[in-house]
Amino acid sequence: MAKVGNTIATLLVGAAVGVAVGYLLATDKEKRQEDLEKLKKGLGGLKDKFSKKSADLEEEIYHS
Repeated sequence: MAKVGNTIATLLVGAAVGVAVGYLLATDKEKRQEDLEKLKKGLGGLKDKFSKKSADLEEEIYHS
């Protein structure tokens, strides 16, 4: 059963790499830069959100 899980994981990673390479080859440089900036901004927002929640949770645990 573990072999099936490894096979599926390998296929998913291969598909993700294929999609990334296809995207890089199919789009122009300016569009890629815009998309990367949007992605960075979105990930930064998620990072801030999770760090705030973890700080709130930490405070709740240690000050209870």
